[in-house]
Amino acid sequence: MCASTGGLCYRRGYVTSSPIHYALALLFVACASCAPRPAPAALTVAAAADLNFALDQVSREFRAAYPQVALEINYGSSGNFYTQLRNQAPFDIFLSADVEYPRKLAADGIGVRDSIFVYGVGRLAVWVPAASPLDPATALRSPALRHLAIANPEHAPYGRAAEAALRSMGLYATVEKKLVMGENIAQTLQFVESGAADAGIVALSLAVAPSLRGAGRYWEIPLDAYPKIEQGGIIIKASAAASAFRAFLMGDKGRLTFKEFGFYVPGK
Repeated sequence: MCASTGGLCYRRGYVTSSPIHYALALLFVACASCAPRPAPAALTVAAAADLNFALDQVSREFRAAYPQVALEINYGSSGNFYTQLRNQAPFDIFLSADVEYPRKLAADGIGVRDSIFVYGVGRLAVWVPAASPLDPATALRSPALRHLAIANPEHAPYGRAAEAALRSMGLYATVEKKLVMGENIAQTLQFVESGAADAGIVALSLAVAPSLRGAGRYWEIPLDAYPKIEQGGIIIKASAAASAFRAFLMGDKGRLTFKEFGFYVPGK
């Protein structure tokens, strides 16, 4: 234990016999804790909406491991974030639902060179509320389906995958006029929760979230029905905090959490 006196510190209980001894004690037992602490590092992340629940859990673990980092996460559609980043939006890391967006940014000289990484492969599921009479496995073909929510394919990778799945299953023409477009995959789920749609094609990572257990039922769409949803990120602004966050996502804790939320995680 040491206490500060005039910018220096001394050990409690140390007794000096003269002012000179006291001054020497102050000089020689100065401790590192008297040095000013560095300001917290700020880290702002733009994250795809399908990461909402999984990344919240990873973030809690990261904050516990790195309390000196002030972490802020913003969720939205990958396509919108891509456009914002091209217009110099102030994000430090971009976590996209489609790794092609980070690759395009890197090709345009935006982001840290060689910092692109793939953190998981997403999956699609049909989700219906718990009280719905629809069976999620047959809901897409049911005549009782009035409105089907998907993310907007124009800027949401999960929306493009949902449209591709409907086409490959021969259902797009049947449901096209029933489609309700969400700004992102999280809003798509909200449309179903609120009753604005009877069912939704959502990210499996949202359907399996602990907060939704008991709120609905889901059926996973076969992987061969849509293109691979390879999700990746890029460091936009180089910093020790950004590198630490990337390493944490790709480390054992991050990988385990992504698996728990339904992602296929690439091997090391």
